[in-house]
Amino acid sequence: MGLVDNVERGLEKLVTNVFRGSGSSDVKPVEFASRLRHEMDTRSLTLSQGRTLAPNSFEIRLSADDFAKARQWGPTLAEELCDVVVNHAKGQRYTLQGPVRVSFKKDADLKAGHFTVTATMTKDAAPAPQPPRPATPARQPSRLQPVLDLNGQRYALNSDSIVLGRSSDADIPVDDPGVSRRHIEILREGGTAWAVDLGSTNGSYVNGQRVDGRAELFDGSIIAMGRTRITFRLLPQRPGGRP
Repeated sequence: MGLVDNVERGLEKLVTNVFRGSGSSDVKPVEFASRLRHEMDTRSLTLSQGRTLAPNSFEIRLSADDFAKARQWGPTLAEELCDVVVNHAKGQRYTLQGPVRVSFKKDADLKAGHFTVTATMTKDAAPAPQPPRPATPARQPSRLQPVLDLNGQRYALNSDSIVLGRSSDADIPVDDPGVSRRHIEILREGGTAWAVDLGSTNGSYVNGQRVDGRAELFDGSIIAMGRTRITFRLLPQRPGGRP
C-alpha cells in the first residue's frame, strides 16, 4: 500500500443506494451526516475549560415516502450515522452523557425530500424502539483513518508525514500557482494530526487562521493554501483498511 491512496466516498455511496431509483424524493441522505455534526456544534454546552457537552441522541424525521425507504435500510444507515457522531465528538473533544443513538420517525407533515433532526443530551438511552422506527444499539468508537478531500478526490493518509505542494515529488501534488513546491506537511504524532507550514511563500491557513509553525487538525478542519481548499477528515476504517 502506498503512502496515499485514492478511496471512494464510502458513506455517500452507501446511503445514496438507500434512496436510489426514487423519482419522488430529492433527499440526499449524505446530508444527514452534515446535519448531525451541525446539531452537535450548535447545541453543545461548554461547562469548563476542556469540557463541552454535546447531544448524543438524534431523531431524524422523514416524509412518509422517504421513511418507507429508510425503514428498509434503517439499521445499516443508522449505524453509519452513529459512527459519524462518535468520530465528530472525538475530533471536537466533546463529552457525551450517554451512548450514541440515531433513529428515524415518520412525519406526515413533511414533503418528500425534506427532513428535520432533533438532538438531545440523554444520560441513559431509551430501549430500542419497535418498528416502524428502526434504530441501532449504541456504538463504540472505531479505528479512525485520517483522509484529505481535495478537488473532488479523497486521499487516505497512510504515513505519519505527508507533504503537499506544487512539486511533482510531493506526496500529494497540488496544481496551483499560489502554492509553493513543498508547501505544507500533514504530520501525525501520537494520535494527533498537525498542519506544518514548510516556509511557503504565501503561507498556510487552518480554519481561517494563518499557521505559525504548526496547527492542530480536527475532523472537518479546512486547510487553505493559495486558491486550494482541503478538508481534513477522520473516518471509521472499514475492513481492508479503507475508510
